Amino acid sequence: MFRINAVCTGNICRSPMAEYLLRVALEDAGIDGVDVESSAVTAWEVGNTIDDRAGARLDADGIDAAGHVARQFTPADYDADLILALDTDHYTHLRRGAPTPEAEAKVRMLRSFDPQVADRGPADQGIYDPWYGDAADFEATYDLIAAALPGLVEYVRDAVASGPGARA
Repeated sequence: MFRINAVCTGNICRSPMAEYLLRVALEDAGIDGVDVESSAVTAWEVGNTIDDRAGARLDADGIDAAGHVARQFTPADYDADLILALDTDHYTHLRRGAPTPEAEAKVRMLRSFDPQVADRGPADQGIYDPWYGDAADFEATYDLIAAALPGLVEYVRDAVASGPGARA
């Protein structure tokens, strides 16, 4: 089983949007054997459901995220095969906290899979927090995540095809 964890600040906006959108994209691509989850670098929202605005945006595409419950990233989460940071501060936090160089190498910016910004560094690949905004900010977040999905799906397809132990 190839495991992916999308990570943002509170696990109620960006990372659950990425989790649910990636699940659908992988299913649509016919890729099995992948577990996608999400978490937060903070404990601020632990136990809360997805932000209503993020949930409404997903629901507009028929994606039900009502069962989402925010949780914090733990050291055990470094066992994932791919850890997707949604913004630069998450990326820095996760890489600094990695227990080994191999775990650190698993941390990637989600938008590093977007061909529009793939050749840029992490500083230019972040997705700002829509929580402070309105529906337009959640739409922008959705669009930025969606732009990375084709490249991410191909990456996962290749990793799954490589067999057990495939790593980022």
